[in-house]
Amino acid sequence: MRPDSRLSRMLHVLIHMDAHAGRATSDAIAQMLSTNPVVVRRTMAGLRDAGYVQSEKGHGGGWVLARPLAGITLLDIHAALGSPSVFAIGAANEHPACLVEQAVNDELGEALREAEALLLARFGRVTLADLARGVDARLPAGAAAPAGHVLA
Repeated sequence: MRPDSRLSRMLHVLIHMDAHAGRATSDAIAQMLSTNPVVVRRTMAGLRDAGYVQSEKGHGGGWVLARPLAGITLLDIHAALGSPSVFAIGAANEHPACLVEQAVNDELGEALREAEALLLARFGRVTLADLARGVDARLPAGAAAPAGHVLA
């Protein structure tokens, strides 16, 4: 199963949007993510509906942050993306009457629920401003923010 990278990709985009002045077009974001602008618009629409970004159509239009990074957590973005499963592993349900499968599923299910609760609690404590500070901490002394992924 291919991992769902939407959370990581959208966090990446939002940090870049904060670092660069102006609006980010769907085409520019798509180029940065090596995907299609339609995919970008569909994904960003969920963030817009949740109030984290705004968009304007037409010439000079594009996407901008609607809130400061300090007011957005990883959990917020995870929820805006539809709260996708955080684990690729799960229980088998091919033989629901099998007592072994039931015991395995009960134990796996409990462990996965506990792990997911811990992970989501952590997501709720980390803001996008925290991520941006992590970028700044990686810059060499006196260096400007990297311009490797220009969004405008």
